[in-house]
Amino acid sequence: MHVQLSGRNTEPVVRIGNPLIRITGLRKSFAGTQAVKDVSLELQPGEIRALCGHNGAGKSTVIKMISGQLQPDAGEIQIDGEPVRLRSRRQAQRAGIALVDQELSVVPDLTIAENLALGDVGASVVVRPRAQRRRSRELLDTVGLGRLDPDDLLSSLSIGERQLVEIARALGQGPRLVVLDEPTATLNDSESELVYEGVRRIAATGCAVVFVSHRLREVLQLCGTVTVLRDGALVATTPAAELTVDTLIEQMLGEQVTVPQAAETFDGSIDHALVVRALSVPGSVSGFELEAFPGRVYGLAGQVGSGTSDVLRALAGLHPAAVGEVLLRGRRAPLGRPRSSARAGIAFVSNDRKEEGLFLGMPVWLNLVATRLRDLDVAGFRAVGRERAAASRLRTAAGVVAGAGARVRELSGGNQQKVFVGRTLERPGTHVLLVDEPTRGVDIGGRAAIHDLIRSAAADGLVVVFTSTETEELRELADVIVTMRDGARVGYHASPPTTSVILRETTHDEGALS
Repeated sequence: MHVQLSGRNTEPVVRIGNPLIRITGLRKSFAGTQAVKDVSLELQPGEIRALCGHNGAGKSTVIKMISGQLQPDAGEIQIDGEPVRLRSRRQAQRAGIALVDQELSVVPDLTIAENLALGDVGASVVVRPRAQRRRSRELLDTVGLGRLDPDDLLSSLSIGERQLVEIARALGQGPRLVVLDEPTATLNDSESELVYEGVRRIAATGCAVVFVSHRLREVLQLCGTVTVLRDGALVATTPAAELTVDTLIEQMLGEQVTVPQAAETFDGSIDHALVVRALSVPGSVSGFELEAFPGRVYGLAGQVGSGTSDVLRALAGLHPAAVGEVLLRGRRAPLGRPRSSARAGIAFVSNDRKEEGLFLGMPVWLNLVATRLRDLDVAGFRAVGRERAAASRLRTAAGVVAGAGARVRELSGGNQQKVFVGRTLERPGTHVLLVDEPTRGVDIGGRAAIHDLIRSAAADGLVVVFTSTETEELRELADVIVTMRDGARVGYHASPPTTSVILRETTHDEGALS
């Protein structure tokens, strides 16, 4: 079977009988550690299969073997009943397997049409601009981006739109199986709905879909079947209709995850608060105001582009053009200067830990103390013993499950995020912790641990402000939720509101939810 998506009226030809892909006894080890243990599964044409599991469960390794990036130590992969050996992504693509990685691989300096043509092994070496534009429009339409001009530069798009272009590019390969690894991790609710619609369309043509996501509610709503891995082994394959979020969590972790209790208010005095008045960032934030008190966790709720991230970045001094008044513990905190914001007691955790936070090639212990080397020196000279001792305390406090000498790039997403947050802990003079998308790309177990870290920071007397595009996370973690839309504050809730209220206030079309 080979499914083509060259036009809306294309009728797929689906072979009936054998499953599209059959995996039997798949194994893979790294340095003596068995990452995947005897995993077997079958995928039927037109099936949407979720692959779930906490970080380290083996999902990524299985995906890499299916997509030709890794070769199994044992086991067999069959396509249409025939054994195959996929030694590269190119071979997998020729076999009809398309992979959309969690990390974007689109090129901002190229046009949308040029990005859609990248990496297609079946593309002609002769470029016909008119045909390319027509094809680009068809692909953009499959993911709800038909309004875009294929000749626009990709750099003009939002992160969410770039993700959708990446998915459209995979569809352009005429795949038999599409593997989507966290495709909605950077998308807002409306953009995610476009992805869901696109997934349903390609499944309706007979193409199989493997959908990997930490958003468990979307898994149960979108997928027909859920396969769960734990510690490298297959735990269960269950129809989604027979699962709830709680039972899925039990399969993934072997136990239920409890929701952290709200922190008690540490100090309700305005003298110890973070006061933000008339904060504006040209093009993204207009007249934002907030009074945030120590001991409480404040969640900024909004869709991608709503201004929530820009508020945090402005408070951290990362927007030179930001204007307004910021008072911390009664003293004015300057805008537009990161060092001044840090000296005022504001710590910031970016939503992009790899590009703006961590030194991936360096060990855990050095990442933990990277921003406090001057505090640990002796007479102007580095004191490695003091640095390692401080890092050991922070590693324990942050719950990092990795050796102090492990390179950060080798860690799971959850442990990388713990290192990033852990860097801000136990630092004298820190009064405010700003965390942008604290659990983006983090599994359910890591998510609970990071929430506990944030709660602990509030319990220690910090003002904590975080952003999230996930209503579920906002309601779990925040004591107070502030909603934003189009760069402005539109709502303030002293206790977590319902999901429908958050969505109504943060989307443009409020009537659609009434």
